[in-house]
Amino acid sequence: MIYNFNLAIGWASSGVEYAQSYRANILRRINKNCKFVFTEMFPKENIEHMTSNIGFLDTEIIWLYQYFTDYKIAPVSYTLEDLESDFTEKDYTFKREGKIAKYIFKGNENFYTAYLVDEESNLVHRVERVSEGCLIRKDYFTYGKIYSEYYAPLKKYAHLYLRRFFNTDGTVAYEEIIDDDRVMYRIKDEVFYSKEELVGYMVRSLELTERDVVLIDRTTGIGQSIIMNARPAKIGVVIHADHFSENSSTVDNILWNNFYEYSFSQVKHIDFYITATDAQNILLRKQFMEYKGIEPNVITIPVGSVDELKYPKNDRKRHSLITASRLASEKHVDWLVRAVALARETVDDVTLDIYGKGACEEQIKKTIEECEAQEYVHLMGQHDLTDVYINYDAYISGSTSEGFGLTLLESIASGLPIIGFDVRYGNKTFIEDGANGYIIDIESIQDDKEKIKLLSDKIIKLFTEDDLNKCNETSYRIAEKYLTSEVEKKWQEVLDNL
Repeated sequence: MIYNFNLAIGWASSGVEYAQSYRANILRRINKNCKFVFTEMFPKENIEHMTSNIGFLDTEIIWLYQYFTDYKIAPVSYTLEDLESDFTEKDYTFKREGKIAKYIFKGNENFYTAYLVDEESNLVHRVERVSEGCLIRKDYFTYGKIYSEYYAPLKKYAHLYLRRFFNTDGTVAYEEIIDDDRVMYRIKDEVFYSKEELVGYMVRSLELTERDVVLIDRTTGIGQSIIMNARPAKIGVVIHADHFSENSSTVDNILWNNFYEYSFSQVKHIDFYITATDAQNILLRKQFMEYKGIEPNVITIPVGSVDELKYPKNDRKRHSLITASRLASEKHVDWLVRAVALARETVDDVTLDIYGKGACEEQIKKTIEECEAQEYVHLMGQHDLTDVYINYDAYISGSTSEGFGLTLLESIASGLPIIGFDVRYGNKTFIEDGANGYIIDIESIQDDKEKIKLLSDKIIKLFTEDDLNKCNETSYRIAEKYLTSEVEKKWQEVLDNL
């Protein structure tokens, strides 16, 4: 069995979760059994809804907090009718607005608020119970009540002091006692005094053997517990981003990325590291030798693949740009909006469609309005883009940090040229400067306006001077190395030789 450890997942997941989803698909195809372990709490969503949303199978998911119960990972099927059947008090007023339903009982400020899966169904994810104006409990459901949170008023606020996790027959599986940032877990006759201890207990309970493989995708807060308890399984660490800080490193010392620092310090206990590109592989091994006098086992396996190259059946939309990412600050989507607005002064039919969700969505909307670009720049939301890229002329990225870039791969697999910055790995992996797009050097440029101007210049050059058909051919050629069949061979070879 291959166990993959991570922290969280969300609707607007990072590249780590999408890379895991790709890996799950690859491992299925080569008949390797795998599990994906998530170790964070998910109070606002059922984890199954988010994992299935990006392609995981329910049977592949382990959630740390549900692992010690007999509940299975499953979509929500508990209904308002199920909830009402458990009411001891039948005299109430019912109100519903969209995804929120409210039951108001007699007395002073006594009510239940049910948070539903969507606006159409009666499926209940959680229920908040208020008595005499005070929150006293939250119950969480899938096909039954999986856990409850208990609250007491403290300094005019609801203070969480206990989580109780249940089995399907309603018995208590274990408890989490909470005192601000301190936690304690009681499971049967065992007591654990931190989440790290709980993670270690879970790893031990997996009863790993030398035939098992543990892959750690994020180590923050969990790496030590996993590494200490995973033997005799083989241990690998997957590196998803730039692994060090260049500005904070000197000739004598290197500052590792905090996601990987612990695993790098434990190199003698790590069987292998995985990088997504050869460039990062070479650099990491070079740095270990220079700073530590050690050469670790580093393997290059792309964190994504494409099943096939996509060719358009119809003409691509002329002078159309696409970008796809989390709408996060480091993606600099607002720069792209401004660059397209500037390019329109020369190429008057340039358009940009922005795919993705994230924290910066409102800021991007304001930038679109500020540029009066509503007619040619559109926020498209979250979509499956498999057959979408082929409709566009080119892909553009404003990201200043890319470990690989799944959307970059998907775009060249549809023949798109790419415009992006000279970031260390992603763009360099998929762009041959001048042949299928442009890599923009911004190392010495501090001014955002200048970066936006450079993006705009490359948009104009691509659409007025370049042969887009030749750009398409180059992108398809580069993408051939990342076909799923090729990545399958890499995984098969690595796992067979451990």
